[in-house]
Amino acid sequence: MALQLPIYMDYHATTPADPRVVEAMLPYFTQKFGNAASRNHSYGWVAEEAVEYARTQVATLIGAKSDKEIVWTSGATESNNLALKGVAEFYKDKGNHLITTKIEHKAVLDTCKRLEREGFEVTYLDVGKDGLVDPDDVKKAITSKTILVSVMLANNEVGTVQPLAEIGKLTRAAGVLLHTDAVQGVGKVEFDVEAMNVDLASLTAHKMYGPKGVGALFVRRSKPRVRLVAQMDGGGHERGMRSGTLNTTGIVGFGKAAEIMTREWRDEAKRLFTLRERLRTKLFGALGDLHLNGADDPRRLPGNLNISFTYVEGEAMMMAIKDVAVSSGSACTSASLEPSYVLRAMGVGEEDAHSSIRFGLGRFNTEEEVDYVAELVIRHVHRLRDMSPLWEMHREGIDLKTIQWAAH
Repeated sequence: MALQLPIYMDYHATTPADPRVVEAMLPYFTQKFGNAASRNHSYGWVAEEAVEYARTQVATLIGAKSDKEIVWTSGATESNNLALKGVAEFYKDKGNHLITTKIEHKAVLDTCKRLEREGFEVTYLDVGKDGLVDPDDVKKAITSKTILVSVMLANNEVGTVQPLAEIGKLTRAAGVLLHTDAVQGVGKVEFDVEAMNVDLASLTAHKMYGPKGVGALFVRRSKPRVRLVAQMDGGGHERGMRSGTLNTTGIVGFGKAAEIMTREWRDEAKRLFTLRERLRTKLFGALGDLHLNGADDPRRLPGNLNISFTYVEGEAMMMAIKDVAVSSGSACTSASLEPSYVLRAMGVGEEDAHSSIRFGLGRFNTEEEVDYVAELVIRHVHRLRDMSPLWEMHREGIDLKTIQWAAH
């Protein structure tokens, strides 16, 4: 089969809907279109039944004890907002301190900034060069005023998988709630809310081959029971935690995507790992002066490869390989030409941060695509470096840090 261009390798930004997901959703656009809150006729009953079945499918994926612990939202950004603001508001009489990390998604960091403006205190933990947060740092940061710790399951840029189970032991012992933005890791690495002592977890369908515009928040119901103040009022849907007519069609798709992940994620992770290592081996075998950003296995997402191509401007590289969809930094900040805040927090220098490319491999990538992309990248790295006077000076052994650049 002939190679189809363009090639998509930005699966951390979003994923195409699996055809099996689309098939499950189709009847709910035109035939089973009822409002799940309509309790007085069969159209509503059919929709409600579909919503509750999907709740079970998502609960099963993350190891939740009850499907009632799944609250539907419009996506992970809303889930993060509901978790952090909802907990902060409910427990403010107990304490006003939250803990998170410097490499969280903006949906968590910006929410924390909002809470700071409202009088809450937030500790932003450093991470190591591999992007890992030290559980001991979490332990040291907890005070008598701490009500919530928020640490992502896996980073969306560098693929680092955090030691959530260790952090969960600490938060549970301290009587502090643990929230995780689980979006990038669910269905790719081990994740079990019970085993890891997670109290709140943000999820979204479009990162696991489901539709956009639908997400969920896991809210623990017992040991401990987590309470939230709703951020959306009107109608009391979702047991008062999130009002609004449910996106039944999207929820059905989310449920189906979760069911497929539950059944297939281990095999898929092995396949993605093999593809990613094929790409990494080819690139590192043919090119020098490359730096892998993020942790190595097993603390790395199987489909993530984030590389700094020294002396190659990331934006120039993306233009050169325009038939391949990749990312420089995360999708939510790619409109900015500032170096990635995640890489900077990991201690990556500004030049290397600007030269980083994130390859995100997924369900529909093939070996043929990997080989094509590797050859294309290698060719253009050589071409772009040959055009760079800095690369020429580096090859001549000149230490560029010692050069005094004249100002005009």
